[in-house]
Amino acid sequence: MRIVDMAIVLASTSAIRQQLLRNAGVNFLARSPAVNEAALKVDNAGLPPEQMARLLAEAKAQALSALMPNHLVIGADQILSCQGKAHDKPQSLAQAREQLLALRGQTHELLSAVCCARNGTMLWELQDCAHLTMRDFSVNFVDSYLTRIGTDAMTSVGAYKLEGTGLQLFSRIEGNYFTILGLPLLPLLEYLRSAGEIPT
Repeated sequence: MRIVDMAIVLASTSAIRQQLLRNAGVNFLARSPAVNEAALKVDNAGLPPEQMARLLAEAKAQALSALMPNHLVIGADQILSCQGKAHDKPQSLAQAREQLLALRGQTHELLSAVCCARNGTMLWELQDCAHLTMRDFSVNFVDSYLTRIGTDAMTSVGAYKLEGTGLQLFSRIEGNYFTILGLPLLPLLEYLRSAGEIPT
């Protein structure tokens, strides 16, 4: 690695993003960025979903990189859009149920953005989109599913875990698996190699 005494920092406490990087063999620190996502979304309510995802990812990376000089900070965010409406992470199981029923039988987009910054300056960014179609499942299935995963439903913008039994909610998936999980991993790894941050 080019900078052996300086860590890569993930500006997120997302368990799945940390797992993806860890599984890929990347050594990193995970820190929560001091970014008011709700306020940013309100202040930029007119932005298209893909631009909103990029704005949030950049804000996380820049905020944390300004506090951790010379470290390479990875910021990431994801927006779910269905028929022009953006969905946030549900705040309760009741909201998760409502959201899943609203997405039932529909095709929605998951727009994931990832970027890297150092000393508050953006160095690299990428956006990717996946299209997912939910099957017309029964209300009983939703209730059973939410009982099974519990509060984990509140950690995803879609109220589902595709890497687990949430896969049964879908009839069609088009897009990169890592994009769906919220971190376009292969392009990120390529950037980290080209920047000398991980071995080539």
